[in-house]
This record gives sequence, C-alpha cells and structure tokens, in this order.
Amino acid sequence: MRGLLLSRRPSAGLSLGAALMLASCAAPPVVAPPPAAGAKPPGVASIDGASVELAAFRNSAFPYRGLIPNYQETGRTRPFLDIDDNGRLGHSSPRGGLLWEDQTYNDRTVLLAAPQNFNPDQPAHIIVYFHGNNATIERDVIARQQIVRQLADSGLNAVLVAPQLARDAPDSSAGRFWSPGGFAAFLDEAEGKLGDFYPGARSAFRHMPVIVVAYSGGYLPAVYSLTVGGDSGRVRGVVLLDALYGERDKFVSWVEGPGRNAFFVSAYSTSSREGNMAVEAELRQAGLTVMDSLPAAIAPGAIAFVDAGGVDHNDFLTSAWGGAPLRDIFARIR
Repeated sequence: MRGLLLSRRPSAGLSLGAALMLASCAAPPVVAPPPAAGAKPPGVASIDGASVELAAFRNSAFPYRGLIPNYQETGRTRPFLDIDDNGRLGHSSPRGGLLWEDQTYNDRTVLLAAPQNFNPDQPAHIIVYFHGNNATIERDVIARQQIVRQLADSGLNAVLVAPQLARDAPDSSAGRFWSPGGFAAFLDEAEGKLGDFYPGARSAFRHMPVIVVAYSGGYLPAVYSLTVGGDSGRVRGVVLLDALYGERDKFVSWVEGPGRNAFFVSAYSTSSREGNMAVEAELRQAGLTVMDSLPAAIAPGAIAFVDAGGVDHNDFLTSAWGGAPLRDIFARIR
C-alpha cells in the first residue's frame, strides 16, 4: 500500500515501541498487521498520519572517528574523539563537557517517514531533517517537535529522513557529515532503503530534489552537508529554524553560489536573531533580493528571513507562528 516504509529485514535491537508510546497529539498509533504469506516482513508503524520506520544506517552521523575540520571556527582541525580512558573513547564538548562515544555518539538510528498520501510516481521531495541538541528521534523529533505530523499535515508530497545526531546531549557535532561526500553517502543509503520498498520508484528516489531542514544545533551538519557533502547539486531548498548560530560565512557562500537557484528560508526567535540579521545583511549587500516574511509560494531563488518574536527556543517547532511553522513552510513549497 502507498506510504508504507519498511526494510527487507528489520534492524536488530531497533523498536518503535518508544515512538508509539511517545507520539502524542494523535490517536493511539496502529502497528502494521502481520504480512500475508510472501509479503515483506513487518517493521513499520503508523504515527501522526505517516508510515514510520526506525532503521540502522551504515552512513549516518555516528560513530565518527575522524577530524573536526574547523574546530570552534578557528580554521584548525582536531580529532573528534580526543579522550581515551583505557580504550573508552570520548569527546570533550565545549558545552557538554566529556561525552562518551558509547553513550552519545554510537546511535545509527535514522527515521524514515512517508505521509499516507505520499506518491512516489508524482513529483516529490526528500526532506533531510537535522534535529538540535538534547534530542532523541523517538522522544523529540517524533513526539515533541512533531516533525512527522507537520509534514503529513502540510500536503507536500515528500518523504522524511532524519538521522540521530549526538544522542540526548548538548552538542551540535556533525560527525560523518563533516566528511567530504558524507551527505551523498547518507542520501545514497536512504534512497536504497526507500527503493527496496518502492521497487518501481527506485530511479525516482535517486533523482528527487532534496530539502535540508535544520533546527537549532542542526545547523552544523546542515551547512557541512551543503558545502562538502558531495550531493548539494540536488538540494533545492534550505529551511533553518532558530538555527543560525555559527558558520555564517558558509551559509552565505552557499546561497550566493551553489544554492542560487534554491530557496533559503530562515525563521528565528530572539535566540538566533543576531546571526540571522548578520546573514541577511550580507545577502542584501551582495545584491540579492531578501524578503522579511514568508511568500505565499516558496519558489526557486526565494530568500526569506522570518522573525517569530519572543518564542521560547526549546519550543520553537510547536510554538512559532500558528504552532506549526514547518507545516506552514512545507505547504508553501512549489
């Protein structure tokens, strides 16, 4: 049936139980019924108007044992895992202190979701969502931030792919998305899993335009995906949600260069106002047309900065204008 996502073999150790219990604001989710003889095995749940799977990826953000390419925006590199306690590796995070690989940077979970009315045979998008700090896929991306519901309610014909970043920690590390080609490898794996279930649409997934969405600390994997990820030519839009906290020059360079024919929308509260105003000023100085509100239709080349006022940063995804800012943005994409 349309909108159902599952892998050929469910990943060991991954369960949707937590997601089912935590996905609020909806009727109790319905687990897919046992398959008939010869059907694909179960591994999917219905949550917030979409079919959802939690899959283990080889090419997600973590584990990562490479370098930080621009540590604290100093231009210097540094090993990501810089602590070794008798073989137990850790990362000394500027905000989170000592964070251990086995607790914080070892989760390969990726959320795959398709609204019930998703049709891969029609023009469609792949949404890649990078969550912020102190988050997990089940508790925060699905239940608290309501990303799945906002996509389903928007009417946009798109699938959602959201990797687990630093697990439940005050850290914005990009992991493998720091690596050249890391974003392309992640997309390739995501498209393969989607194609496994939609055999007739394998080619379509390989060519679908991509929209990158980042909330808060998700700006770091987002900007490296755009600048060194290896597949930014497919990115047709970027949405930042209270997220311009750093790497401003990279965002500006992308908008002025590779992203010139893509849309760029950044909504913000007082928390990230300074960064947004600085980037907006640079783009205006470069002669680009910049809007201070969302256009009725978000088309290629549109650039918009939206001041959401004194909204609490932690609740931005469910309290900015109308209570569903991402739904509103998705609904305007053409």
